[in-house]
Amino acid sequence: MRPLIVRWLINTLALYVAVQVVDGVEYTGPALGLLAVAALFGIVNATLRPLLALLTCPLVLVTLGLFLFFINAALLLFTSWLSGLFNLGFDVRDFGSAFWAGLLISLVSLVLSLFVGESDVKVIRQ
Repeated sequence: MRPLIVRWLINTLALYVAVQVVDGVEYTGPALGLLAVAALFGIVNATLRPLLALLTCPLVLVTLGLFLFFINAALLLFTSWLSGLFNLGFDVRDFGSAFWAGLLISLVSLVLSLFVGESDVKVIRQ
């Protein structure tokens, strides 16, 4: 349970950084409401990202993985749309903003995961 909560908090902080830094990404809800947006973003990533990566596998391979950044942007836009349905106050204006926010969220999540010690990379020791 702890890794799930840590990942959720990391996503919340990464979304907060993206809202503060990237023009075109806004959050107008209550302060703790960003936790709900992060949970929604996590659910969208956990369910749709593997499917989209599988369906676009040739593009991902040809671009050496760079197409995953476009998938991240699309998922962030979808999260923004869902947020509008649930009145969570999270809005991404356009694809360019979603692209840069997705890149920033990925970098912040990576740094925080390494800092906290919660990484998805498993090391096998002999």
